[in-house]
Amino acid sequence: MSDAATPARLAWPYRLAHGAMAACLGVMALAVFVNVVLRYGFGSGIAASEELSRLLFVWMVFIGAAAAYPAGEHMAFTSLVARLGSRGLGMMTVVIRLMVLLACVLLGWGAWQQVVVGLDSHSVVLGYPTALLPLPALLCAVVIGGCALWELLARRPLDLGHVAEVE
Repeated sequence: MSDAATPARLAWPYRLAHGAMAACLGVMALAVFVNVVLRYGFGSGIAASEELSRLLFVWMVFIGAAAAYPAGEHMAFTSLVARLGSRGLGMMTVVIRLMVLLACVLLGWGAWQQVVVGLDSHSVVLGYPTALLPLPALLCAVVIGGCALWELLARRPLDLGHVAEVE
């Protein structure tokens, strides 16, 4: 979704998420580039580069997933749902939102367990608490679950306006 098509209620969180993802990608690219130059050019490298890149990649993916849901950018299989009548569409909307909520509860519960386990251990090279790896999954589950719950309670209809992109 382009910035022009972003609803006003999503404008600042959307920009914040995109800025965070850009920062993660920029730091990852710089770390990997410097490490490659050092390894092939000078026979040494920065051990923390791989660990930092892995951590930032995980954060970038979950920030993107959390930002994509309220903007309606997750993959949607609307061809079957669009063929249902208004009654069937209303029922499928509730079923779909409940399934999203269930998935968020399961993801959040598993991520929470990993965060608790990770509080007592630290990464090998950088020494950060390993709870920072599953934390974005927990936050993503909370954001998407909150959005799905709000959509369910507000009886917001499914957006069937997605168009197929054919190459």
